Amino acid sequence: MVFKNYYKILDLETSHVSIEEIKNAYRQAAKKYHPDVNVGDSLAEEKIKDINEAYRTLSVPASKRKYDRIWNSHFNKVQKAFTGAERKGALFNIFLGNVGQDENQNTSRTKKFATKGEDIETEINISLQEAFFGMEKNLSIRTAEGKTKKITVNIPQGIQNGEKIRLIGQGKISEDGGKNGDLLIKIKINDDRKFKLKNNDLYTNLLLTPWEAALGARVTINSIDDETKIYIPQGTQSGEKIKIPNKGYKLNDGKRGDLIAEIKVVVPKKINDQEKEIYEKLKQISKFNPRSEQI
Repeated sequence: MVFKNYYKILDLETSHVSIEEIKNAYRQAAKKYHPDVNVGDSLAEEKIKDINEAYRTLSVPASKRKYDRIWNSHFNKVQKAFTGAERKGALFNIFLGNVGQDENQNTSRTKKFATKGEDIETEINISLQEAFFGMEKNLSIRTAEGKTKKITVNIPQGIQNGEKIRLIGQGKISEDGGKNGDLLIKIKINDDRKFKLKNNDLYTNLLLTPWEAALGARVTINSIDDETKIYIPQGTQSGEKIKIPNKGYKLNDGKRGDLIAEIKVVVPKKINDQEKEIYEKLKQISKFNPRSEQI
């Protein structure tokens, strides 16, 4: 029976951690090895099973204490069974969570650990729409042997700018029979003509006519996935910003940032005779002079 190191599985360096720290570690590990990010990867499927098993045990204080007692018992047993260099190798084995029934056999003491192949890192650009809604993206990558390899990457909805997708076993081949390295794909989200991403807020321009800005109005503004009506206060100026809550980019916890609309007052390039007459009349009766405010 293999006794697994649940702390190592959750990338925790010590057992002296709080339940909240265990929950945070679980969320990170589950996201890293989620089936949607590692489609068709059997190693990732096994890893996520171990992650869920570790979380179920360590997230409950009573079962965590029981596990810690059993773990310490195994640890002390291995320390007594080995001496010198053999103990060092055994402790390395137990740290990896490979403690089984045959710990005292000579074959397990002298077995050489195969090294994992090197990880490969690359970066891809995706559009804001692709990042927000998620997608499958076909990529052609060059292997260490110089060959071209085609892979399909599942981009999850709401992936963060700079976040990395890990494809297990898609990196360099191990030189001594170990597991292949992983392929790490860093995501770079490109702004588009309508929206710019800053942290989790989306910025856009809201174009108004002079009379909408002067009189106030209720206008429709498009967010990335729908539209909403907002009120423009009377006397709104170009450059002012209006915040529309929960209409921005997606957050890791399922919530959303804000949509920030910057006002741009647009003057018509061409006007008809009637409009010209109205502007002439406004010119005569208005006392407003924006240049006088600069003095």
